[in-house]
Amino acid sequence: MRLTGERVVTREGGFNPTWQRHVAAYALCAELLPPGRVLDLGCGIGHSFELLAPRETVGVDLDAAALAGQARETHVADMRDLPFPDASFASVLSVQSLEHVPDARFVLDEVARVLEPGGVAVFVTPNRLTFARPDEIVDPYHYVEYDPRELRAACDPFFATVEVRGLFGSPRYLELVAEEHARLDRLLHLDPLRLRRALPRRARQRLYDALLARARRREDPRAAAIGVEDFSLRAGDVDRALDLVAVCRGENTFNAGAS
Repeated sequence: MRLTGERVVTREGGFNPTWQRHVAAYALCAELLPPGRVLDLGCGIGHSFELLAPRETVGVDLDAAALAGQARETHVADMRDLPFPDASFASVLSVQSLEHVPDARFVLDEVARVLEPGGVAVFVTPNRLTFARPDEIVDPYHYVEYDPRELRAACDPFFATVEVRGLFGSPRYLELVAEEHARLDRLLHLDPLRLRRALPRRARQRLYDALLARARRREDPRAAAIGVEDFSLRAGDVDRALDLVAVCRGENTFNAGAS
């Protein structure tokens, strides 16, 4: 598939740290899921669903090309309108997909609907406070980015309980993140009036893809050394987390569907 900022498709070159961060999300969240069928929501190319075994997984993505060739049941569908009956899954895992829809209420409503009673839904999404800039969505593929309180507030109306944990990186991973943030700040400094916001979204996506491909083309042994072991899942100090992990249990029958 073509390299874009929309989805993770390769670990080659400088893309390895981001690839490993996504794989780690699957590996660490697998421990949170009960036995039974899993809906892998916004699954992209399906790079890590085998980490959820022995559970059966079903992949859903809007892009048919991303689903092509996956060795499991897949469906081309919008996360806001899932093609499954009520109570179809013991768990739902959404890794880096909730931020790609303009209004998450419709996704959360659908997830609550297809989740079995007593099921668990886990949403992994970038932490707005640490991802790029807390006061601006720089990634043009993202419609919404959340801080811990905003993510909890989004999920609360649809689930009986919501716990927000954090995905954290090792010092050597954080060193790479700091360098990337410094490059981003230098680039954004060239546009102090934020005129970039006036560009159409598609134009911003093409520019973002070009800059990303250029930045990640460089071979860096530090980036190549990053692995799943460089990430951990913790409950405390979530404001400093790289990604937020909302662990949601039970449908909130009073509010769900009210959107």
